[in-house]
Amino acid sequence: MSGRKRGSSRAWLQEHESDRWVQRARAEGYRSRASFKLLEIQRRDRLIRPGQTVVDLGAAPGGWSQVAAELVGERGLVLATDLLPMDSLAGVSVIQGDFTEEAVYRALLERLGGRRVDLVLSDMAPNLSGMNAIDQPRSMYLVELAVEFAGQVLGPEGGLVVKAFQGEGFDAMLRQLRGDYHQVWVRKPAASRDRSREQYLVARRPRRPRHDPSPMGGGPGMV
Repeated sequence: MSGRKRGSSRAWLQEHESDRWVQRARAEGYRSRASFKLLEIQRRDRLIRPGQTVVDLGAAPGGWSQVAAELVGERGLVLATDLLPMDSLAGVSVIQGDFTEEAVYRALLERLGGRRVDLVLSDMAPNLSGMNAIDQPRSMYLVELAVEFAGQVLGPEGGLVVKAFQGEGFDAMLRQLRGDYHQVWVRKPAASRDRSREQYLVARRPRRPRHDPSPMGGGPGMV
């Protein structure tokens, strides 16, 4: 590793360790600082309720799934997926794999078994190259997949929370969601780093809900 890379990694680690949200997550038993992003959205928009079915895309290390499982309780179901391995969580069923692959997409639908979903969460982000011309399209592709999946499985009162980065494609996606859902908001939780371009698109009550999410439906890009 070059001296420049070592210095950059050391600076990131120092910033991470001193981050008040990281420290708070450790103190309160949450798996990541991201838990507080979802908790803030929940306080504002009340998307998660006891007994609901929630799907968490890009879940590792499990901060959002942990919050969702606490809120849906024993009568609810949280189904999580990520390319990376994730330690087990009470009340959370995990599928390890790449959500961009059709096999994982279909596995999610099969695990749901036709059950109507109340909320789709996506904190997915691509591996960043540092070049916006590459990273932004990759990011928006993941947003599009999450939105497509939500369109397959949400019931009439269902909701969606998806991370998107400001840039090319963001405004077009916002317009699409406003056409597809009765209620849409853009949130920037306090736990998001100030320098980050990340925003959370929150949508509720699809205008054309799917009542029968069949495992025979199309995979990514196939609807």
